[in-house]
Amino acid sequence: MTHPSRSGGQILVDALQVHGVDTAFGVPGESYLDVLDALHDSNIRFVINRQEGGAAFMAEAYGKLTGKPGICFVTRGPGATNASIGVHTAFQDSTPLILFIGQVGTDFMDREAFQEIDYRRMYGQMAKWVAQIDRADRIPEYIARAFQVATSGRPGPVVLALPEDMLIAQAEVADTRRYQPVQASPAASQIDTLRGMLKEAKKPLLLLGGGTWNEQACADVTKFAEANGLPVACAFRFQDLLDNEHPHYVGDVGIGINPKLAARVKEADVLIAFGPRLGEMTTSGYSLLTSPVPKQRLVHIHPDPQELGSVYQAELMIAGGAPETARMLAAMEPVDSSAWRHTIEEARAELRAWQQQPAIFQDGTHSSRPPLDLWQLVQDLQAALPHDTIITNGAGNYATWAHRFWRYGAMRTQLAPTSGAMGYGVPAGVAAKIVDPQRTVVTFAGDGEFMMTGQELATAVQYRAGLILIVFNNNMFGTIRMHQEREYPGRVSGTYLENPDFAALAEAYGGQGEVVLKTADFAPALQRAVAFTNEKKLPAVIELRYDGNLITPGATLETIRKNAEAGKK
Repeated sequence: MTHPSRSGGQILVDALQVHGVDTAFGVPGESYLDVLDALHDSNIRFVINRQEGGAAFMAEAYGKLTGKPGICFVTRGPGATNASIGVHTAFQDSTPLILFIGQVGTDFMDREAFQEIDYRRMYGQMAKWVAQIDRADRIPEYIARAFQVATSGRPGPVVLALPEDMLIAQAEVADTRRYQPVQASPAASQIDTLRGMLKEAKKPLLLLGGGTWNEQACADVTKFAEANGLPVACAFRFQDLLDNEHPHYVGDVGIGINPKLAARVKEADVLIAFGPRLGEMTTSGYSLLTSPVPKQRLVHIHPDPQELGSVYQAELMIAGGAPETARMLAAMEPVDSSAWRHTIEEARAELRAWQQQPAIFQDGTHSSRPPLDLWQLVQDLQAALPHDTIITNGAGNYATWAHRFWRYGAMRTQLAPTSGAMGYGVPAGVAAKIVDPQRTVVTFAGDGEFMMTGQELATAVQYRAGLILIVFNNNMFGTIRMHQEREYPGRVSGTYLENPDFAALAEAYGGQGEVVLKTADFAPALQRAVAFTNEKKLPAVIELRYDGNLITPGATLETIRKNAEAGKK
């Protein structure tokens, strides 16, 4: 049915509602005023951010959390460039996202008008599809395609530019049907081949990761692992695809991998990589598998056929979405797993040992614990918070304390960028609390990380998003300092930070803030933060001030520097 004449902005907002959009994130701009006007009378909640990078990160986190495309609106030029970090993150993390950018009018184009950029060229390599809508009567067509592209195959970001004159133009046009994500399914013969490989295995390992997962897919793959006695690892920052308390979970394969788990990956005779891209982070710099032909008999399952064989020539390549493939694996006749079933508890024991309190600050003559034991803090968090708590973080060594020691619940309890984008943690935490206000949300943020997007605390206050933020303050860009000491020992350059009082800053925004200096003070501070966020529906910040020498659970800067100096002699 064709509607009466509507403006382009109204057609666009109506189309978003057709496709089930309930929330959008963004920063307003004069380039898309007609969209803002149409949102006024819509059922879509428009979350106003303080910077476009934060808005795009929130939309990306929404996509991760819900499986639906995160929607983001920004203005042209500076707004679009700020938002690019979220688009890049969505691309590398296989997250559905649609970014709408206000654009100069078509009568001004190709003159380098005010803030004009050709977004097809700008975003060409970091989005699945980039287009510009030049006619109001084609808006429903473009929006339907954007949702289809963002969610089908390997999910990812789509960018649509909206010329200002197109948005105010009138058109009579019908709405479309709601989008239908399309995923491939394995052939029955491929499942038979996989089963045959398992029958011949002695040391199989199942590695989960990537996009397209939902709760049913996770349940089905768990059933498959249980029936076939498979140890299950999760790829970098996809640790929540299997409840970490599950007896088949053996750890995460990513940065700072347990050396014993790394050995198990290398020694596996059948490795079923279900979903991950097998990129640099998951393969420890392409060292866990040899390229192009791995030593392991590799089964690679991925929704994008172009990913299969792009780095590793697997023995069996299956193009399939997680729900479709997991359903078939769950129905597969189990194999006899008596030859390897004992390895699950062995690997679990190695994981438990890996998660014990690490020995730190040892110099060979004495050992002492630092005033603030970050391992114990994670234990306090685990003991006090629900099992379905959502943990968010960005990039930095501080995140190791969550990755290694926190036991993630079922999907979706981890929001973190595989792209390694700094500034992700705070917006992701705010978005998670807005989307699912009944869940407990905790953000791990380094001091450098927090300062990149910490202004989104104002968004948290405005929308009563009562998340808890743990700020790891060691007065440095710690990861870079670590690499600096390893490569250029003793020559500190560009990594020292003079920080604000983060607790006072939180209070200035309208939240609660505390500073913790000693281990024993953290649990009471956490208890107060939980009570405050539950009662006030406002954010709480716990600032951890600690010695920056404690750079990872297994090393200090002093040790790294001494080893580097010895190696250079």
